[in-house]
Amino acid sequence: MSTRAKKPSRRPGNPARSRKPGAVAPARFGDWVAAARLRTLPLAIAPVFIGTGAASTVTGAHSVHWALGLACLGVALALQIGVNYANDYSDGIRGTDAYRVGPGRLTASGRARPRTVLAVALAFFAVAAIAGVVVIVRTQLWWLLAVGAAAIVAAWFYTGGKRPYGYHGLGEVFVFAFFGLAAVAGTEYVEVGSVTLEGWWGAVAAGFLACAVLVVNNLRDIETDRAAGKRTLSVLIGSTASKALYTVLTLLPFAMLVLVALFYTLGWLGLLVLFIALPAVIIAWTARTPRELVIALQLSGLVALLYGIALWAAYTWS
Repeated sequence: MSTRAKKPSRRPGNPARSRKPGAVAPARFGDWVAAARLRTLPLAIAPVFIGTGAASTVTGAHSVHWALGLACLGVALALQIGVNYANDYSDGIRGTDAYRVGPGRLTASGRARPRTVLAVALAFFAVAAIAGVVVIVRTQLWWLLAVGAAAIVAAWFYTGGKRPYGYHGLGEVFVFAFFGLAAVAGTEYVEVGSVTLEGWWGAVAAGFLACAVLVVNNLRDIETDRAAGKRTLSVLIGSTASKALYTVLTLLPFAMLVLVALFYTLGWLGLLVLFIALPAVIIAWTARTPRELVIALQLSGLVALLYGIALWAAYTWS
């Protein structure tokens, strides 16, 4: 008898639209909080820490404009939450989330109307835009309006629109660009008016770690995404290559940290985060079920946050 697990068959129709009203209990406050996917917020927080730390190498720790840094953090957090709700809406109305292994979603479960989920997503995008305008007015860097608009457009079209790039293996490219390069460099630039080598170095590291989170997430969903017609990078390159890519993306930033530590001695303390990163990599290679990969996903988010804090401390206090 074959022990090969059956692949989930593609289900006809759209669960989010065909489910009868009242078939399930309406979403409660806790469900909305869960849909915000707070565990992804380290990917928004870490780049702001790194960018602020890089800014301190220019002005000194006591001269960094913390108010601008907090405004950048507000933009990043609102964008991250907004894209999480937007994904809930877009994947839900397509029926993609009907194949999910991870936590249930509001739209796909029928616990919230799609229009309501969309409205919440747009509200958070609006909050991000308002916070961004505050930063722009304060710094008079009006060209940042284009950057902010591009970030919101990228957030929406990750899973939204007729041809979402997240469905065609390009998610990691945009995550690297916006959660790494743009987030770190943008934070440093609005604080000190320039981007240092330390900033770009940290931006690349942050981008790698953000991509690692996406890769392990898509590795978990590789079979269900394939069944749903969602062609993520992991679906395109397969499980083994995805594990190898996740390993490189997770560990390469620590090799970069060694070079940082040669000039900023507190950088050595950041290597302690390897005690979390290495188990995450081991789990990714040894997990036998998608649910086991949830642990690696959670650890990866924690690695990104602690790495960002460690690099901020190294830049600021060494």
